[in-house]
Amino acid sequence: MDDQNGEVAPAPWRWPTEGRVRLGSDAHKELFCRLLLDTYDPYKPAVIDWPELDPDALARLTGLPFWDIAVETEIHTSRVMQAIADATDDPLIREAIALNAFEERRHKEVLENMIRFYGIEIAPDESFEAPRRREWKYLCTGYGECFDSFFAFGLFRLAQESGFFPPELIEVFEPVIQEEARHILFFVNWAVYRQANAPLPLRPVFGARRFAALASRAWNRMQFARGGLGGDENTGGSEDGRNNSSMTVDGRKLLSDDEKLTLKRFLGMCLSENDRRMARYDERLVRPMAMPRLVRAALPFIPKNA
Repeated sequence: MDDQNGEVAPAPWRWPTEGRVRLGSDAHKELFCRLLLDTYDPYKPAVIDWPELDPDALARLTGLPFWDIAVETEIHTSRVMQAIADATDDPLIREAIALNAFEERRHKEVLENMIRFYGIEIAPDESFEAPRRREWKYLCTGYGECFDSFFAFGLFRLAQESGFFPPELIEVFEPVIQEEARHILFFVNWAVYRQANAPLPLRPVFGARRFAALASRAWNRMQFARGGLGGDENTGGSEDGRNNSSMTVDGRKLLSDDEKLTLKRFLGMCLSENDRRMARYDERLVRPMAMPRLVRAALPFIPKNA
């Protein structure tokens, strides 16, 4: 089956139980946990056959300024995920979040193996202090991933279309990018389920915490964007690693020299890629909607040549 970009797409995943799924129900829990568990890809970073790159492609790859931040983000994210898994009583949810943590650690291994193979020098900060407020940290990390993944989907498509990365390297990283789609889909459904199952008087409180976490990540990304790539890192202090917004803010300028690639066109690419990746999964799952809604609302007001 070919997707809209002419690629062979994986078979869509649908939970075999039919019928409407009430949000917050046991069926909803089964649905979003099975999403992660049933679509697990058992690839092994150690046996990835890294392609040899021509000098120009190698220079483009090694010249990107964010590999240390990328590795650092995976370190922090995996440890936050493991911390919340260890504190979760429900065995099915614990199993799913632990798998999420494992996959984030595997992303780190993929990046480290690539960096080692191509001779890229990095100095990530691997320090990590176990959070005292694990659920708050998980909320911040999850919403941060929702923001960053939305732009990463567009950047990955851009790198593919522009030829910035050779097809062989794109093929290696496709499973990693798709795993991020699964992760944010799981997270937003976990948040909805968690709020629905809080004691009735505490549901508005948890809803407020969700909004506060989302707003704090949005503010964090906006502050970093003010400096852009190479800007002041101190403006983007983060609870989920230093901040990988540097991979998304002006990444379109790094990955393509197409003068026709306006901000408006790039955001449209992010939207279409987000929709394409989310369409692979059961339509009864709640979708991450903060960034898609914000971008759709903003697009009419963005000048064509911006």
